[in-house]
Amino acid sequence: MSLEDRAKAVAKNVEGKIQEVVGNVTGDPEDKAKGQAKQAEGEVRHGVENVKDDVKDALK
Repeated sequence: MSLEDRAKAVAKNVEGKIQEVVGNVTGDPEDKAKGQAKQAEGEVRHGVENVKDDVKDALK
């Protein structure tokens, strides 16, 4: 598990949430969609880290 990679995933998720809220407040659907996409990317990155951890544990 890379703590740095997990931190990047969390940061991407937070960035996406903020952008989505800004899109909601300003009424900009493009900002909202980009924010949702960043959140999905953060979730995928976090999932990748979970798989890496599972593989490392299985190989022990």
